[in-house]
Amino acid sequence: MKNISKRFADVLANDRACFDAERGEIHTLLGENGAGKTTLMNILYGLYTPDEGEIYLNGELVKIPSPHKAIELHIGMIHQHFMLIPRFTVTENLILGLPSSRPPFLQTKQAHEEVDTIAKKYGLSIDAKAFISQLPVGLQQRVEILKALYRKTDLLILDEPTSVLTPLEVTALFEIIRRLTRDGLAVIFITHKLNEVMAISDRITVLRRGRVVGTIKPGETDQNQLANMMIGKEITVSLEKLPARSGGKLLEVRNLQVDNEEGGKPLISNISFDIHGGEILGIAGVDGNGQGELADVIAGLRPVSCGQILINGKDVTHCSPRERIKRSLGYIPADRQRVGMIMDFSVADNLVLKNFRDPPFSRRGLLLNHKDITTNAVQMIQEFDIRVGHGKTKISFLSGGNQQKVILAREISGKPQVLVAVQPTRGLDVGSTKYIHRCILEHREKGGATLFISTELDEIIAISDRIAVIYEGEIMGILPAVEDIDLERISLMMAGVRDQEE
Repeated sequence: MKNISKRFADVLANDRACFDAERGEIHTLLGENGAGKTTLMNILYGLYTPDEGEIYLNGELVKIPSPHKAIELHIGMIHQHFMLIPRFTVTENLILGLPSSRPPFLQTKQAHEEVDTIAKKYGLSIDAKAFISQLPVGLQQRVEILKALYRKTDLLILDEPTSVLTPLEVTALFEIIRRLTRDGLAVIFITHKLNEVMAISDRITVLRRGRVVGTIKPGETDQNQLANMMIGKEITVSLEKLPARSGGKLLEVRNLQVDNEEGGKPLISNISFDIHGGEILGIAGVDGNGQGELADVIAGLRPVSCGQILINGKDVTHCSPRERIKRSLGYIPADRQRVGMIMDFSVADNLVLKNFRDPPFSRRGLLLNHKDITTNAVQMIQEFDIRVGHGKTKISFLSGGNQQKVILAREISGKPQVLVAVQPTRGLDVGSTKYIHRCILEHREKGGATLFISTELDEIIAISDRIAVIYEGEIMGILPAVEDIDLERISLMMAGVRDQEE
């Protein structure tokens, strides 16, 4: 790919980007969210047409106006969100859109045999007659890989392929990728996870703001240098965490259950845990296993079917969100724009959304005191390094990282005893992520209790004192977060195996 440029309105997604991939190699495309990685690969796959630049395949200039043309050229792409039809079988998904040798009849028996042959060759063991809806996420990803191989792909693009996998599934995926390259395929691996980059890559190309910063081999670099290349300034990746100084119980959850309004299995079932002052409890698990519901219940945004929640010994099970705030609860929601802020309000107004009724921000809870609201904004902007000219700026004009800093400033400045943080670094660059981590660790060092929810297992291990693993709304086990933590043990719990060592 030579000098590829792509613009969407005022956003320059790719700026004269150059990239190449060789047979038999795993070439990682690394960059922050919004760096232009997926856009560049969507151009290669024919989903977008470049405004400028050329694409050469096997030395020949090609035009790729559509995914259909890309498939003809033996280019395959596995998207972050799988493109499978749940009600179809594995084989039916594989032959979808391909011509039959005996139209109008489908040659499913022949296809079954071909699928089985390919699956055995690459260690992709799977039942070709199983319905997609019956398969867990890890096996659905194997179906996507099989679909690409069934179409005789020579160049395979994997977009954030590990975002929905357990550690054991990630290990299995990496072995499959290595088998593919040993057979001569070129694999392009899109990610922003530095540990995966170092583990799987033959070469690494770093994108920043749509431009290629450089291409390097893993043996010539380390995670800190890659992080510096991604964000354009020096930064260390590792967290400096002081030893825990555990205090009394600040958050107690007892036999919590949340029923499913649509019937069936409860969204949360029999969850119990404590968090002490000066402690961070991480909740690990594949996304969609009840983490969001658990956070909403503790914040008072969702009713409890049964069980009990106590903050600093006081029962808040049936209290409103406002009452819980008064009981010293802080909440960083997963969806910062829909739940965490009002996009048409200014930065200053968003900073007082929780306490605008209280002095000095209002008189008798009726009239806003704009002078003190502005003074508060100036102080918070400086203290939390919010990159904005002044507090009157609409929060919608801020970057995602700075929007998150506004929420963090609002929640932590109130000195809550208990902080619930849900995916607080999702979509943020390395610098903003490190800042968020530092603020949460400072809250811990001041004696606060934190419930930290993330789908990034590395992040959970790095920041937590203990880790609770959740699967389908149940806690499979709680274990200490240590450097030599047993990833296989966590992985089994994330897949639904209850821990036997509790």
